[in-house]
Amino acid sequence: MTTDPSALTPAPAPVRHIRLTSHPGQGTAGAPAIRWGDPDPLARGPVVGSTTNRSQRNVVGTHSGSYGVYRALAVAAGNLTRGHRADLTNTSPTDEIGPYAQWGDPSKMVSIDPWGASVQKVYADYLAQGYDIRPTIAVTKAHVHLPEIKQALAFQRLKVDGRILLEDASASVTKVAVEPVWWLPGVAKRFNVSEADLRRALFEETGGMYPELVTRSDIDVFLPPIGGQTLYVFGDIRDLAKPEVTLTARVHDECNGSDVFGSDICTCRPYLTHAIEECIRGAQAGGVGLIAYSRKEGRALGEVTKFLVYNARKRQVGGDSADKYFLRTECVAGVQDMRFQELMPDVLHWLGIRKIHRLVSMSNDKYDAITGSGIEVGERVPIPDELIPADAKVEMEAKIAAGYFTEGAVPTEADLAQVKGRGLE
Repeated sequence: MTTDPSALTPAPAPVRHIRLTSHPGQGTAGAPAIRWGDPDPLARGPVVGSTTNRSQRNVVGTHSGSYGVYRALAVAAGNLTRGHRADLTNTSPTDEIGPYAQWGDPSKMVSIDPWGASVQKVYADYLAQGYDIRPTIAVTKAHVHLPEIKQALAFQRLKVDGRILLEDASASVTKVAVEPVWWLPGVAKRFNVSEADLRRALFEETGGMYPELVTRSDIDVFLPPIGGQTLYVFGDIRDLAKPEVTLTARVHDECNGSDVFGSDICTCRPYLTHAIEECIRGAQAGGVGLIAYSRKEGRALGEVTKFLVYNARKRQVGGDSADKYFLRTECVAGVQDMRFQELMPDVLHWLGIRKIHRLVSMSNDKYDAITGSGIEVGERVPIPDELIPADAKVEMEAKIAAGYFTEGAVPTEADLAQVKGRGLE
């Protein structure tokens, strides 16, 4: 991609008060300005989070922020050459995605760099000039093998079609890995807080790891040290942006114990595999399926906290009960849930989605976040009763009492009797 060389000259950033920084080697003299929300990637500017040349940096944090400490250990141990530059040859996406109108709307996307998958293409001249720009999104192809899909084939709920579902019972997917890129003014607006308060909280609650958050008010973009998202698309990924094509989707938050190891204290894996089956069925019928998987272990409280809560629930007087389900979490963590779904719809907008015909979810928080961002939702699909593990019944009772019902998910008389018996009606 060739461009007018003058277009690569960093335009002056808006005049803002600049405080002294504890990192004097880092300035903005050679750093491209970022104009978040500009639909032209060159006018918007690249995200440069490299530690190789600090004068080029225009963000707080580093690329692959959640793995930054591992990278530091590799450098310290001599396993990684300090200043290594990624060779991006043949790493471009297997599928072209976008650009879509939402990419240029700063109200639709505040936690993802929409151009993060195509830096090799749109910022080729910057790369040639020595800027260390790295992708924050990667798109590839794969096959997924799940025993639940083999079971669905055995019970003839699914059939091999040779396109979506293959003879070996694997499913063809497009996989997308997304790292978070936060535009701080937009994130603050989503949470209805001031940018100054957001920056201060991020600085203090990370033990002062990122002093630039409070010393560099001229830098608006932060690469947080948190896990990102993985997308699994069944069917043509471009169909996600077509409202006339039926889209079946699940937005799923990580639960390692259930998703990977099959722990039966919650419904996470059963709901996830049920959604995958629904996505495959929908894609085979001419639609498209999407699983958006977010790294938010233990309601974003972490796995240690989650296991502590398990113990507290099981050992309390009277045993595990729905009326204490959320209370015990709050007693340990100080809050019931930190998954905050306000940023979740960004990835849906990045895909160009305007309508989800079938949302496989019981969560009102997710539904409200999606519809509140302007995406239409049709049917909401609950988990079938027969997929709920025995040890997860308490979870379901608690969610019923908390109002997790979706349209069409009517509680049974037994459900209501259990809720009433526990004083949760």
